[in-house]
Amino acid sequence: MTPFPDGVLVVDKPPGPTSHDVVTLARRALGVSRIGHTGTLDPMATGVLPLVIGRATRLAQFLTSSDKDYEATVAFGRTTDTYDAVGHAATSSADRPTREALETAVARFRGTFEQTPPAFSAKNIDGERSYELARKSKAGAAAVLPKPVTVTARTLEILAFDGETARLRMRVTAGFYVRSLAHDLGAALGMGAVLAELRRTRSGEFGLEQAVPLADVLQSGRETLATRVVPLGRLLNDVPAATLRGAVHVERVRNGLDVAPGDLLAALSPLPGLVRLLGPDGELVGLAKPGKTPGHLHAAVVLG
Repeated sequence: MTPFPDGVLVVDKPPGPTSHDVVTLARRALGVSRIGHTGTLDPMATGVLPLVIGRATRLAQFLTSSDKDYEATVAFGRTTDTYDAVGHAATSSADRPTREALETAVARFRGTFEQTPPAFSAKNIDGERSYELARKSKAGAAAVLPKPVTVTARTLEILAFDGETARLRMRVTAGFYVRSLAHDLGAALGMGAVLAELRRTRSGEFGLEQAVPLADVLQSGRETLATRVVPLGRLLNDVPAATLRGAVHVERVRNGLDVAPGDLLAALSPLPGLVRLLGPDGELVGLAKPGKTPGHLHAAVVLG
């Protein structure tokens, strides 16, 4: 069987399966063992879920840290334990916001602020998943909430409002919980709110225009899907690139040696915090950061 290419396959996740479920299904369909995802989507959420395949799994941490774009529907007048419409009811209210009140409340969540992740989330608290602690709390144990984290909503706008629900569009930093935004927006309005729908339209450099519906992943042949993979050399395009002079310099990187300015076709000055190292053929060799020696680079990730 022809090896499946290394890179990223962008999946359009439907509602229902977890991100882990999508990985498991794709692993079987593609016949690959090294595969993962970048940026978890809740089961109810849909949209862009990039799958890293083969050597691209080494780049997952860098791809996950990118900004995300979402479109969300928030329903007012109730709260749940999970902050979304599928959770168990916690409170209810007959009040509904005016358009003016909604716009005032939404404005509070633009920019950088402290956000507390939902109790029912995959956040790690003292070595245990937050959702496991939340389940124990419901069984009578003391409640333990995740610690607040600093997040940024670079853009946040109201697309539509009908008195009962609001449609929002946003671009946010990694680690931002749209469920928490819905809950906090309801608290700011004094009536509660839940996340009713969520669709991720972009994750870093990957958008819906590149995405393959999960059903097509399961039904299409490997050869067809291989043509939809974003190859290693086209990943992390927002990271500055430097080209190594020759094969001997590529081998030096793979042996853990620093990259001197003379090892590059064109030296970088000043050195950025992260650099894509390319071989003479334009293929991605790895990622490097400034080394201890001034002007030198040290490989942070090497793609064998």
